[in-house]
Amino acid sequence: MVSTLAATPNPATWLVADIGGTHARFGLVDGPGRPVAQVQRLRADAHAHPADAVRAYLASVLPSSVRPTRACLAVATPLDGDEVAFTNNRWRFSRSALQRELGLDHLQLINDFEALALALPRLTADGLRAHGSLPRPRGTLAVVGPGTGLGVAGLIETAAGWQAIPGEGGHATLAPTDDFEAAVLAVARREVEHVSAERLLSGIGLPLLHRAVAAASGRLAEGEALTTEAIVQRGVGGTDTGCVQTLSVFCAMLGSFAGNVALTLGARGGLYVGGGIVPRMADLFFASAFRDRFEAKGRYRGYLQSIPSALILDPHAALTGAALALEQRLGTPA
Repeated sequence: MVSTLAATPNPATWLVADIGGTHARFGLVDGPGRPVAQVQRLRADAHAHPADAVRAYLASVLPSSVRPTRACLAVATPLDGDEVAFTNNRWRFSRSALQRELGLDHLQLINDFEALALALPRLTADGLRAHGSLPRPRGTLAVVGPGTGLGVAGLIETAAGWQAIPGEGGHATLAPTDDFEAAVLAVARREVEHVSAERLLSGIGLPLLHRAVAAASGRLAEGEALTTEAIVQRGVGGTDTGCVQTLSVFCAMLGSFAGNVALTLGARGGLYVGGGIVPRMADLFFASAFRDRFEAKGRYRGYLQSIPSALILDPHAALTGAALALEQRLGTPA
């Protein structure tokens, strides 16, 4: 058991975190409506337990005599009850035990894409790149995001403010739109029982997509298996035709999937793409078939054409959403 932090409580400073499958981002907020500051990114696998990562972060940004007493952690896993187990990293913890260990008066846990959804109305033009006009947050919004996994969430405008809709849409079954994609999915099914969207459209999925695209194209993947980083680097740089094709298929299938999410939620206010993978593709993503496939829904093409879409460039957006979640929970102005 890790000992409780011994320091002077500081209720005016909030701790916020965005914990994914690979990295954990931390920041501090000096009360409601204030921006997130002192942001740092730590590797999850460098720390045995979330409390260790929190301590390492706080030790680097605050005097040892001071500690926050309120925190919101956005975590990349479903939440149900006291026990929390991450989908794509080895961390497991008890919500109540973590609160005691960190000496917190208030610990709020939300899904990481719930946090990202809450951040959408607060994103500025500097933190977005749109297909055409920027979305104007209204009504219902949706966000999808290929990172280590594939996150999905919605956001609804209500009389009481913005309400996030967390979910696990990344684990919904992925559907092909043509014979080539059907062949890609057939290859993937030889390796995994259920080909969800996350199995191909994520950091953990890109190597499988690369192998499946190669096989469906009638060629063998040459040499050793490529990592996600190598696939993105070679594809963006145009130095490997197989990687270029993989990223092309990735963007197209992501567009179809995002269109499904927008239709399911009725997200007429906008569809946002988050996560850490697509921003690394830069211009390739905007030159891809993503938007065409997003709209390619037969009789509902016009419906999708009217929905604006944008890429989230702000890497700390989920921290902003976690801060808003604290504001909403603690009853302070949003």
